[in-house]
Order: sequence, then structure tokens, then C-alpha cells
Amino acid sequence: MFLLAYLALGAFAGVLAGLLGVGGGIVIVPALTFLFTAQGLPAPYIAHLALGTSLATIIFTSVSSLRAHHGRGAVEWRVVRRISAGIVAGTLAGSWVAAQLSTRSLKVFFVVFLYYVAIQMLLNIRPKPSRQLPGTGGMLGVGGVIGAVSSLVGIGGGSLSVPFMVWCNISMHNAIGTSAAIGFPIALAGAAGYMANGLVVTSLPPWSVGFVYLPALAGIALASVITAPFGARLAHNLPVSGLKKIFALLLIVMGTKLLSGLL
Repeated sequence: MFLLAYLALGAFAGVLAGLLGVGGGIVIVPALTFLFTAQGLPAPYIAHLALGTSLATIIFTSVSSLRAHHGRGAVEWRVVRRISAGIVAGTLAGSWVAAQLSTRSLKVFFVVFLYYVAIQMLLNIRPKPSRQLPGTGGMLGVGGVIGAVSSLVGIGGGSLSVPFMVWCNISMHNAIGTSAAIGFPIALAGAAGYMANGLVVTSLPPWSVGFVYLPALAGIALASVITAPFGARLAHNLPVSGLKKIFALLLIVMGTKLLSGLL
């Protein structure tokens, strides 16, 4: 039953990763939190396992999605090259910080982030294209912030990197495509960090490598790789702004559900 749930979650997350540029992690993390709780996995580490597993799945989703966007010429590789070093450093630092925090603290941080993303989408808040990309130091700093926040909430960084790129006069479609490419170093560094930091924990369930739960990774990755290119095609043919409003309402529902559990 849980394997089927992982497959369904992966299919949905893959479409979102290609379609909205927000990364499937924004759905994967709360869904895994609910599923891991239902499975009876160790309560003190449920959030850590959800975050680490989410980032590991994004490795596969981002590759599939970025290939589809690259085929349409929608990836700004100059941005990817300049921001990746900061992304990796920030992500590794964020995964270390997450390992020191309690599940409750991580859930609170994630709920706040969910509401932030939902409001951003619901009100269609976009920065005005008013500047160019910063220099090397600025790109490293921006990459560090995006990587650190992304690792703390288990996402591919699209909800942060897309607005930044639009602000720097990159078109929305190219920002979404480039975000898919940026998601790869975030996911790779984040998954490695969560694996390494979780290896010292002795009470994790079987089939875990650190804070990455392999059965969930396998089911989600398999389905998301298949559906991510479909989402990327839809991004070039559907009114994304309208779909984001519907998705924002879903995020509010999930955030409220998590919040009620904390209270």
C-alpha cells in the first residue's frame, strides 16, 4: 500500500517539478511526513527522513525535467555555472543545521515556508525585472542562501531561484527551466549531507541510508522521472499563473494540516 502511495506521490511531484518550477519537494515533504507517521517510523526523525528523502528524489526529477527544458532552449547555463558553487556550500551547511534540529523545529520552519510559497503564488507576487545578474560574489551569496533554505525544507529551490532570476531580467519560462537545472546540485549536495549526518543515528528504520529512506526514494523517483517531462511540456502550453493559484490553495491546506498536528 505504501509503495503505491510513493508511486502516486512521485507521479504528481514530477508533473509539478516540470510545470511550475517549484520543485516536487514542496509536496513530497509533507506527504512523506504523513506517510512515515502512518508507517510508524521513529517519530524523532520523521522530518529529517522526509527532508533527506525528498532531496534524494529531486536528483532524478531535476535531471529529467532539465533535459526537457534544455531541449526547448529554456536553460540559462551561464546562470547555473555561476551559482552552483554557492548552492553546494549553502546546501551542505543547511543539511548540517537540519541534523541538529528537532523534528518539531523542522516542521515549524517548513510550515512557515509553505505559507510563504502559497501567498507568493496566490497573489502572483513577482519582482519587477529591474536589474541584471550580480557579480561573482553576489551569485555565490545568492546561491548560498538558496541552497541553505532549500536543504532545510527539502526542495529544489525553484520558489527562491525563479523570482531571483525574473528580478534579474530572465524570462519566466527560462527561469523555470534554469531552476530545474539548479535543482540538481541542490538535490545532490542535500542528499549527500542528509545521508552523512544521519549515519551516526542508530535508531533509524531498516532500508535507510542516513536520513534517506530507500523504499520511498525508489517509488517516488521511478514515477517522477516518467512524469517530469510531461510537466515541462505543459509549462509551455498551459496558463501557469492560473494553475499556481489552485496549487497555492493545496499548499495552504497541507500547511494547516501540519500546523494542527504541531498544536
